[in-house]
Amino acid sequence: MAKVRHSRFQARKWSTMTLILTMLFMLTVVLLMLLALGIFSLPISNEDSTPIDLTTSYRRMTVERDGDGQEKREEQWTEIVSWEPRAFLYHNFLSKEECEYLIALARPHMVKSTVVDSKTGRSKDSRVRTSSGMFLRRGRDKIIRNIEKRIADFSFIPVEHGEGLQILHYEVGQKYEAHYDYFLDEFNTKNGGQRTATLLMYLSDVEEGGETVFPAAQANISSVPWWNELSECGKRGLSVKPKMGNALLFWSTRPDATLDPSSLHGSCPVIRGNKWSATKWMHLGEYKV
Repeated sequence: MAKVRHSRFQARKWSTMTLILTMLFMLTVVLLMLLALGIFSLPISNEDSTPIDLTTSYRRMTVERDGDGQEKREEQWTEIVSWEPRAFLYHNFLSKEECEYLIALARPHMVKSTVVDSKTGRSKDSRVRTSSGMFLRRGRDKIIRNIEKRIADFSFIPVEHGEGLQILHYEVGQKYEAHYDYFLDEFNTKNGGQRTATLLMYLSDVEEGGETVFPAAQANISSVPWWNELSECGKRGLSVKPKMGNALLFWSTRPDATLDPSSLHGSCPVIRGNKWSATKWMHLGEYKV
């Protein structure tokens, strides 16, 4: 009787082991199939890669067509510029054709830029801002709608929360001193609530100067790869150099929607060349136009 029980125990033991081995075999086959299809990949460390402070990047390839209908690939990637304030640089956000289109659309209508009066909430002239600019109505045409949809996808803020694009032009010596994009008055927060984020798109290269500078950023300001290319003004804070097609997204509010003083920013004087840019301000709520 004892031998029968022992035989049954051995049979159950072998049955369990067979089941485990079968499951391991099936799992191995599934993993090999996923690897072959490229759905799953094993992490590969690159000992030659050098991490760069403040510039973690995420890359993808996009396909565009040139005037002859030939495909050309433009690499797009996002760099984490800062966490205080939250700031991210999207390389090749706009195509060269889109940049030139926005400049051509705005050029005949440029007027001296103004600032917001903190007491009345209305626009006024000021020496702190010496550029020229004009606004393009939200959703004005197909190209602008495509750009605004791209901004919404990047920022995760609905198109309806954004103001119209503001096109700005800075000539040699022109600047915008450090300021906040959020409001401290009730007049400008009635429509859409507080400004929460800004997307600054560079429509042209600038030979020298014209950087966007964050003088109150909580970061190692000299860690950016382009440090040696910055002007004296640009080295007074965490700065981003203008480059045609790039877009800088930064937040004027923290994740809990409180105002972020580290978002203080300005535009350094242009030393050589011209600076064209397009700004999209986004609100916490729907902005009616």
